[in-house]
Amino acid sequence: MAACATAQTDGSETMSVTGTEGTELTAEALATFDGAWAMTFLPDGRALVTEQDGDLWLLDTDGTKLGEISNVPEVEMRGQGGLGDIIIHPDFASNNTVFVSYVERDPEDDSLSGAVVEKATLTLTENGGSLSDRTRIWEQSQKVPGNGHYSHRLAVAPDGNLIITSGERQKFSPAQNMELNLGKIIRVTTDGEALEDNPFYGNGAVADTVWSLGHRNILGVAFDADGQLWAHEMGPKGGDELNRIVKGENYGYPQVSNGEHYNGKPFFGDHESYPIYENPAVSWTPVISPAGLIIYDGDMFADWQGDAFIGGLSSQALIRVEFQQTPLDNQGSGGTSSTMETTADEAERYEWGKRIREVEQGPGGAIYVLEDDPGGRLIKLTPAGETDS
Repeated sequence: MAACATAQTDGSETMSVTGTEGTELTAEALATFDGAWAMTFLPDGRALVTEQDGDLWLLDTDGTKLGEISNVPEVEMRGQGGLGDIIIHPDFASNNTVFVSYVERDPEDDSLSGAVVEKATLTLTENGGSLSDRTRIWEQSQKVPGNGHYSHRLAVAPDGNLIITSGERQKFSPAQNMELNLGKIIRVTTDGEALEDNPFYGNGAVADTVWSLGHRNILGVAFDADGQLWAHEMGPKGGDELNRIVKGENYGYPQVSNGEHYNGKPFFGDHESYPIYENPAVSWTPVISPAGLIIYDGDMFADWQGDAFIGGLSSQALIRVEFQQTPLDNQGSGGTSSTMETTADEAERYEWGKRIREVEQGPGGAIYVLEDDPGGRLIKLTPAGETDS
């Protein structure tokens, strides 16, 4: 990997980034943020960016800040908690609806916290806008001590329903407890209602909303062109995962992991030792600390259509993953069955020495990433010698 930076006459910075397999990219630094967490594009090409401390920014089509959005949920940034994800409704052009996730404290005990999802109406102006009609549609079923593993990433499925990732809050066992929605991927309507075709519907209000279980800290979720749901999650000490999410399946945490506990204590085994748990499509040891996920479908990088792009925090990299069809058994581990399943492999890394928090695809096919931490930049990636249109 190599990265060479040059200053532009308008004060911006452009870098040449060479991936681990020799791919050359142009990386243009745009706006800077104080702890950016999530980004989404609007139909007119403008974009929204959340900051963990509670700010929500409107960006122009060139990536410059136009102003802030008001009436955003009030948050207190503590550990991994604060303002989280933002996505738009598929019919945003007609209904102006957005979905926002954040972390709230327990009003009776400030040491307790949990993630919340709201839907709201976004009214835009030339230099910002405001949220109105804010409605709580989901929350983590129990507020617990600690300030980590909220997850609270959002996606709208091809069928129009809402996907919410809910981390196990560093408490381990809730990921296997169907009376709690921690350590689960949730599927509800855009009003937060349970769906009768969910796999555990009829087993109680919490279980009614669960799509899959046995997860740790899911910080990226996306659908591919075939409508298949993918999600990655941080492993413990080793064993970060990218998973093909299958309705009703158990992904094993904290029973199994391809890593080990931070104190060195092993899990009961890895995924291949316990085939009752769904196997990751690919896992990483050493970890990449995944954050943000897209399945690319643009024309600018035509050879990468269908590939996944994952932001890496500790790995300080943007990681490209290729998918393929492989004869596997129905748990995702090597077998003799002729059944074809989708598996994945890391294809290339693109690095410039910064932690990557978020990845999004722009309207013209460029790839945008948000660097983590105060002073982190919005970076626009294009093929070397090309620009977004």
